[in-house]
Amino acid sequence: MSRVCVVAAGGTGGHMFPAEALARELSSRGWRIVLATDHRGEQYAHAFPAEERIALDAATGRGPIGMARAGLTIVRGVVQARAALKRLDAVVVVGFGGYPSAPALLAALSQRRPTLLHEQNAVLGRTNRWLAPYVGGIASSFPDLQKVPQGVGARVTLIGNPVRSDIRALHERPFAAPAPGEPIRVLVTGGSQGARILSETAPRALAALPEAIRSRLKVQQQSRPETMEAARQIYLDAAIDAEVAPFFRDMAARLSAAHLVIGRAGASTCSELAVAGLPSILIPLKIAMDDHQRFNAAGLAAAGGTEILLEDEVTVERLTGTLATLLGDPARLEAMSRGARSAALPDATRSLADLVEAAGRGRG
Repeated sequence: MSRVCVVAAGGTGGHMFPAEALARELSSRGWRIVLATDHRGEQYAHAFPAEERIALDAATGRGPIGMARAGLTIVRGVVQARAALKRLDAVVVVGFGGYPSAPALLAALSQRRPTLLHEQNAVLGRTNRWLAPYVGGIASSFPDLQKVPQGVGARVTLIGNPVRSDIRALHERPFAAPAPGEPIRVLVTGGSQGARILSETAPRALAALPEAIRSRLKVQQQSRPETMEAARQIYLDAAIDAEVAPFFRDMAARLSAAHLVIGRAGASTCSELAVAGLPSILIPLKIAMDDHQRFNAAGLAAAGGTEILLEDEVTVERLTGTLATLLGDPARLEAMSRGARSAALPDATRSLADLVEAAGRGRG
């Protein structure tokens, strides 16, 4: 009988995509996978390789009444999870953060089942911070994980952030900066995540580049729907060859072709840029919890793989100047590629699966 691993995640793609990568790796090793999530997580789980899905009640709240309601919701979720874990005889429960991971891990702890946390960001998230003292181990994506509770540090293992297999395959591909006269390919990502600054400022900055660079540009930009037409018009007026869309599904192919990426500093973005060895300009989301995006990008910057521009400092002129410096210097782009690749932990998925198997050896 195959062993069962319950993967608990939800809320955002940042939680769900690493969970999916682990699920695929464990499935290939003969594990049965069950996904525990909430309605928000379901929108990212259309291709999740789980034989069963457990819909857990999970919520957050503000103020005394909101907190009380959230507490009752989590209690209901724990009751649901306890029944499901007992029925499945789950060997290990792995939480990826987000509110649905709390009831699943609390249920596992109450039944003395092995537990693991994976933290995608460079700062331990609130749910993971709360659970960290009690779980069997914590897998971190970045060195120097912040906000780790006292006495827990010895159980933190650096493994990296699991990335999809098609992006992992880019790790071995050589980066080639654009030769004189060849197209310069710029990819602008993160157009949906509070990223008006990317949707609006990036086109203006690219349009303001010197003609010698601008005439060679081939831009692919993710943009918020309400700013797509404005971005297209800016590129059209500047005679820049540009594709603007709300979402790109074939991201591995686009990363493979890019010479420079402009984007936010989400955990998945930073990990994918490192694995793919891609130069970048990153603008951390100012309102991110605990300023975690700035910490996410710090390792890439220290390795020379990215230029960080803080949101409050970004102007069209500043971004244009940074772009001109990088795009006008092929040797600098090559060096940034090497720096980014040096910060990569490309085998995170395998390492996390190894941790899960080690945790589960006492059961099943």
